[in-house]
Amino acid sequence: MIFCVVADGSVKDADTMPDCDVAVFGLKGLGEVDYEHELKGLTDKFEEAARFSQKAKCGVLCGCRTRSRGILRKSVSVADKGKLLGISDMNHVIDTEDFKSGAGLGVYSVGGYKIGICIENDLLFPDGFKALSMCGCNVIVVFLEELKNNLPPLLIRSYSYLFGIPIIMCAGNMAFCSEITGEIASSSQPYSLFDIDPSAHYHIITTRAKGLYVDISEDY
Repeated sequence: MIFCVVADGSVKDADTMPDCDVAVFGLKGLGEVDYEHELKGLTDKFEEAARFSQKAKCGVLCGCRTRSRGILRKSVSVADKGKLLGISDMNHVIDTEDFKSGAGLGVYSVGGYKIGICIENDLLFPDGFKALSMCGCNVIVVFLEELKNNLPPLLIRSYSYLFGIPIIMCAGNMAFCSEITGEIASSSQPYSLFDIDPSAHYHIITTRAKGLYVDISEDY
């Protein structure tokens, strides 16, 4: 499964692209999208991403900021085969940030594989990654506006190893890929290609815990 990350580019400027299964554009991918303008036909940014997915013959994930009646969110649109599959929002807003939180985890079927979405602050909350892994995602894609320190690469490397799922991260002009082995690769090229193994690997893990005083076998 080939991912092409266009970390600091936009769909509007992307005329050609290397062959891939999924193209990932960072949080500048669509700029700011006003839902009211989209519904009135004044803009067609989501449709533009969908058309690009048909032209490039691949799934397309585009970061953006969405505005709805003055409410601003950090979002990602997902398209495949010329169709807009959905839009996911950042779920966690910290302190006095000028954004509103979304709700729910973004999971999309693209090219026959499940892709999970993580946006900005959501990277700091491991429960989301664990849930996406348990939902059967083959890969998680993380969107950051910029790489402020070395913590994000460390986190995705840890999550990949602990939850057994490859992670692609787009951060400013940098692209990263972490494998379930704990290995990580980075790139600052305009187009970064990562070959992901989407197959799942499982272990049998047992544990002992106190409680359940009644013998369960008697009731079932």
